[in-house]
Amino acid sequence: MALIQMNYNSKALFRTVPVNVILPADRFDSDTDTYTEDKNCKYKTLYLLHGLLGNYTDWVSYTRIHRWAEEKNLAVVMPSGDNSFYFKSRTPWNDYETFIGEELVDMTRRMFPLSDKREDTFIAGLSMGGYGALRNGIVFSDTFGYAAGLSSALNLFDDLSEDANIGLFDNLGEASYTDMNPKIAVKDMLREKRSIPEIYMACGTKDGLMKANTDFRDFLQENGICVTWDEGDYGHEWDFWDLQIKKVLDWLPLQTGR
Repeated sequence: MALIQMNYNSKALFRTVPVNVILPADRFDSDTDTYTEDKNCKYKTLYLLHGLLGNYTDWVSYTRIHRWAEEKNLAVVMPSGDNSFYFKSRTPWNDYETFIGEELVDMTRRMFPLSDKREDTFIAGLSMGGYGALRNGIVFSDTFGYAAGLSSALNLFDDLSEDANIGLFDNLGEASYTDMNPKIAVKDMLREKRSIPEIYMACGTKDGLMKANTDFRDFLQENGICVTWDEGDYGHEWDFWDLQIKKVLDWLPLQTGR
């Protein structure tokens, strides 16, 4: 299992972007604790997004994702998303939506032996990245077969006035009627009869985002979308996300190497 740090020139962002990639170098056999070479293997892939004020190193620094990915023979791609919320900003050269949903997937599939199948392509994240994973997993549901949001920042569009504003949006009130709002993205997906991704959500019971997460969970279920839900006695913290990313990997259609 290799941990690769790379930099590439993103056309969507018009700058060099750092990305960490966990890549199986060999196929691990958990029964014999040995590795075997598999030159023809196309690995299942998780695109894993960090939270606000974080960067591409967070998941490797604060969780055991490297070890668990090795056990599952899973490739993990962790880009730097700045504080973008992973959508197309009103400012130029900040099209994180295209970067996450199209460019990064295409680029990594060309560079590494990754599966191009929808059912083998996953997206997940925490907090801001949880919002980004759920929203982009739905918007790009033809690409991502599974989407997981941990302590997701789904409160952006709560209790808005029409002139509400935050730097990344022209107007939050207006944005709430577009697919930047995950609920609108869900309605668009259902109306267009696109494939529905499998969805996993989790939040700590002491987290201020708990209500926003349970509200979105209920909204999905009311619209006939099955959600795997989990919670725990935690706040907005890495101890929770470390436990949860293991649960996400157990939920995904993965097997230990054989």
